[in-house]
Amino acid sequence: MAYASHIINHSKKLRNAPDLLWHEQALLFRWFSYDVQPSIAKRDEMWKMRCHGYVPPERERVTKSFTNSTKSFFGAYKRRNVSTTNLKVGNSIAGLEFSKQYSGLQVPLRRGFASDAGLPPHQEIGMPSLSPTMTEGNISRWLKKEGDKVAPGEVLCEVETDKATVEMECMEEGYLAKILRGDGEKEIKVGEVIAITVEDEEDIAKFKDYTPSSSASAAADKTPSASTPPKKEEVKEPVTSPEPKVSKPSAARPTGDRVFASPLARTLAEENNVPLSSIKGTGADGLIVKADIEDYLASRGKQVPAAASKTAPALDYTDLPHSQIRKITASRLLFSKQTIPHYYLTVDTCVDKLLDLRGQLNALQEASGGKRISVNDLVIKAAALALRKVPQCNSSWTDDYIRQYHNVNINVAVQTDNGLFVPVIQDADKKGLSKISDEVKQLAQKARENSLKPEDYEGGTFTVSNLGGPFGIKQFCAIINPPQSGILAVGSAEKRVVPSSGAEQYKFASFMAVTLSCDHRVIDGAIGAEWLKAFKSYIENPESMLL
Repeated sequence: MAYASHIINHSKKLRNAPDLLWHEQALLFRWFSYDVQPSIAKRDEMWKMRCHGYVPPERERVTKSFTNSTKSFFGAYKRRNVSTTNLKVGNSIAGLEFSKQYSGLQVPLRRGFASDAGLPPHQEIGMPSLSPTMTEGNISRWLKKEGDKVAPGEVLCEVETDKATVEMECMEEGYLAKILRGDGEKEIKVGEVIAITVEDEEDIAKFKDYTPSSSASAAADKTPSASTPPKKEEVKEPVTSPEPKVSKPSAARPTGDRVFASPLARTLAEENNVPLSSIKGTGADGLIVKADIEDYLASRGKQVPAAASKTAPALDYTDLPHSQIRKITASRLLFSKQTIPHYYLTVDTCVDKLLDLRGQLNALQEASGGKRISVNDLVIKAAALALRKVPQCNSSWTDDYIRQYHNVNINVAVQTDNGLFVPVIQDADKKGLSKISDEVKQLAQKARENSLKPEDYEGGTFTVSNLGGPFGIKQFCAIINPPQSGILAVGSAEKRVVPSSGAEQYKFASFMAVTLSCDHRVIDGAIGAEWLKAFKSYIENPESMLL
């Protein structure tokens, strides 16, 4: 009966179970301990609803404390009216996320509020990601110093990325309280804190010795453990191993005693004029082995079996540190050769008509005060028109589909002292030769000055690399610039003797070799050949590019 009564009582309670359901299912409530500030929640009404009108005294005390803390916290947040990525409250983080853009790129920001250490409200500025491939950057120089007032839009510092040197702007008004990574510091990970800003000028002094935990952990990762023994000590340890057995000349054996030695030891002794009777064997039953002869020769200062070695002269060299652009270029090209199935198509193009047209256009340019048009400008235009004619080559590979671009943006390889840059000519198929020529010259100059902006080198769909004109390279194969699926390598033009259809049996003609590197996942051999056919047609009949 006792069990039956217990079941009946519980069944009555279960009838009221729907009343216990929380009607505001979208609201998430989390209970914190007394010494930690609570998360976002409703006020004391929530406790009353959850407990059906009954509020225990200890929870009522916590609820009042929570209500006052929430009002204080969100009142301060409303007054600031700022957008942040992480809001730090004591040791907890409220999950308010906002993707802040800097020149179209992510800039990590963290807003810190007064903590147990007594620090006033502040903002941690992290190393921004200023290009899609950037994982770390260098601080070229700070344009603001500690204590300066900063306003939105003002340049804080210059950051050297994997592509160029970019200005990093401030996004909130305040004062620069602390610079954590100074001028010239290198290999700073994206997101690592580089500076602290505050809202009130009197708070600057409180951050004199400030060190964020993220910076400390990053520095710890780079610093090798002091407890790890250096490799040099490990190398020296074998030197202290037990001394090897060395056969030293022994007392002369009696004349009638037989000397026992292995055949290899006898041969080695005869070659080096070593008397076996003076060697004490270390083998079984005193047998003289090869090692005994070698040890004996070593004790006499000879080498077995060659002549004495000569010490190699010390090499004279200089270690050149990697620049950001070289490191990223190296990793991307390695990735390209390891993951993209390259194949190459080469064709010779007659450029006699192209050179004649270039001469006529340059005469018009000089008459009007314009800049001269180069052969490379004509090649870029022909490549762009060929991509519009064969759009399959204006594509890139993904795991789920092939993305075919409607814009024809040509990257142009430019060699500088800092490394290889590939600025982009946007919509090259729609621009005239004069416009292409002006943009190529401007971008090449910016690349040499290391002042390219992200919009100057991002968004390319195909690349042209010309080593023929400036360097006289006859023909070469270029590595595809991922995620693109093709790159054109342009060689130099050279005169050749070819058959003539006129009165003369032979004539001279200028030919330029070009090689198309293709990603076989995207561009089949026939498609690549079709593109080269279209490109050759534009080069050999350049008037068609003007139509």
